[in-house]
Amino acid sequence: MPTALPWLSPRPRAAKRPSAYRGFTLIELMVVFAIMALVVAMAPVAYDRLKDGVQYRDTVRTMISQLRAARYIAVSQGEPVRFTVDLQSRHYGYTGAQKEIPEAVELRTTVADREFVPNSSASIVFLASGGSTGGSVEILRKTGSGTRLRVDWLSGRVTQEPLFQ
Repeated sequence: MPTALPWLSPRPRAAKRPSAYRGFTLIELMVVFAIMALVVAMAPVAYDRLKDGVQYRDTVRTMISQLRAARYIAVSQGEPVRFTVDLQSRHYGYTGAQKEIPEAVELRTTVADREFVPNSSASIVFLASGGSTGGSVEILRKTGSGTRLRVDWLSGRVTQEPLFQ
């Protein structure tokens, strides 16, 4: 006997899918693995560039702060303080606060003639009066771009300017 209410009639069951249609195809898996291989292959290159950039920025910040600290110490203690960039041993800083120059960074200096030792080191001396012997330090990336830190000989003030190559 037919049911008067169609929504109460039994539903036909959904047909089961054959097992061949479950999961991923081999081609889909190969595409995913190929994309993953490309991402993994590019990661070391991106990491090296990131590391070089971080080392460059850290060197600029540290050197500016050390130059300013050397001037402050000279004025507050009433004695000259020597900030040295040693190109041979790849270190910079004033006595007691030496830092290493990272491999990703190249330095060039311009200082007074009496503060320069050829192929070795260059120094900027901060005086108790607040002045200095003056000079500049260029901090360069591998690409050739960089920053110049200038130390004014009269005031001992440290300024930063970009280098365009």
